[in-house]
Amino acid sequence: MSDDTIRLVTIGRIIRRRRRFLITLAVVGALVGYGTSWLLPPRYTTSASVLLPGAWEERELMTQAQIAVSSVVLDRTATALALPGVDGEELRDRVGAGVADGNIIKISGTADTPEGAQRLSDQAAQQFVTYAAQVVGADTDPEAASRPEALRKLVERTSRRITELADGAGEGRSVESVQTRTELAKLRTALQEAVDKLNRADQPAAKANMVVMGPSTRPTGEAPPTKTQLVAVGAVLFFLLAVLGHLATARMGRRLRTEPEIAAALGAPSLGTVEVPGERRADRAKGAGPGALARRLLGIDVRWDLPTPLTGDEASGRIRYRRVGARLREQVPAPLRLLVVVPEGDEPARRAAGELAAETAADPAPGGGHPAPRVVEVSVSQPMVRDRDDESGALVVLSAGSWTAGELSGIGEACADAGHDVVGVVVACTVRAASARSADRSRKKGAAPASSGAVRPTGGAE
Repeated sequence: MSDDTIRLVTIGRIIRRRRRFLITLAVVGALVGYGTSWLLPPRYTTSASVLLPGAWEERELMTQAQIAVSSVVLDRTATALALPGVDGEELRDRVGAGVADGNIIKISGTADTPEGAQRLSDQAAQQFVTYAAQVVGADTDPEAASRPEALRKLVERTSRRITELADGAGEGRSVESVQTRTELAKLRTALQEAVDKLNRADQPAAKANMVVMGPSTRPTGEAPPTKTQLVAVGAVLFFLLAVLGHLATARMGRRLRTEPEIAAALGAPSLGTVEVPGERRADRAKGAGPGALARRLLGIDVRWDLPTPLTGDEASGRIRYRRVGARLREQVPAPLRLLVVVPEGDEPARRAAGELAAETAADPAPGGGHPAPRVVEVSVSQPMVRDRDDESGALVVLSAGSWTAGELSGIGEACADAGHDVVGVVVACTVRAASARSADRSRKKGAAPASSGAVRPTGGAE
């Protein structure tokens, strides 16, 4: 198929001509999604927030989030929950952690019930805070927390005493006083460095004082995917797969669908497209089985990848046949007999050939009447055309979307081998119309209706 398959107008044509089939598949997809929702148990998710006081870098926050879902924390959480058959490895898929704004870590928990999800997230947050405090070495004893502050005050008093001793050592006029002031200055510097180290040592302890910002909220709705989402996804997925399947089939198909492609394969000019009324009763008689009935109900008994069919108006249909006849007389101006070649099994083309034969016989050229064309059916698998007798050329009539370029080339070569020049190509298009055009024309002009099978081939393949 040409690049027309990727155009939006082609997708619109698929939806328009296959809407019943696509709607049916969408309903099937929705039912599949609904059935899948019963196989998947409902899930509820909630999260607890843990505040990390102090100054934290982004990589440090990410590290803490990884610690929150570590195996140690999850094992402790499973032990605290005391759920039968639940361990830390199973909680790995049900507990998650992420970094939020403001030095906050969100710890989420997923369970089959809202209460279970709330308990899981709260317990995971509490175990994370406890484990983080143990890793840093924080001590919750009030006396241990007051010891660094007492030591800091002792260092400050010692520093002031050193200053007083340095002032009392004199102005440094003697060697002994200078040495004393120097040693006191070194001692004060060492004490200041000790205070700085003590302050830096207190920072991790301060960071370890994480706070759980209250209990998590109890979820009121299911976590995705919900039953509604599964139904919607199933319907959309089946619909899209059906459309893509139509496009892929049309792309891989090798049957010619347009007039220029068909004319190029036969190496002859295109004389136009004529319409043939579809015979609903005959079609139903041919396909009376359950499969044919299902195809009719789904709307897949009509080709979608053919060009937009012409109107089924009776007057416009007659005009098209007359125009094709006029173009044919331009190609063969002398009143000579034509051989109308129809591929074997192409029923629309056979009826169109009968219409053209009746049109040519009933509407003679100004300079004299044309003899009635001779209609023959040619096998596509083994094309063979009778040798030229009194014919002046061959006219090929066929329906679009039924034959490949190789098959049409074989028909053209068979005509050339028999001495017939292909003077033109006519494409037959089937339309759904309850028109009695053939019967009217037979009554008015005395020609037998082609659709009823009155016009038979007068010659055949040898």
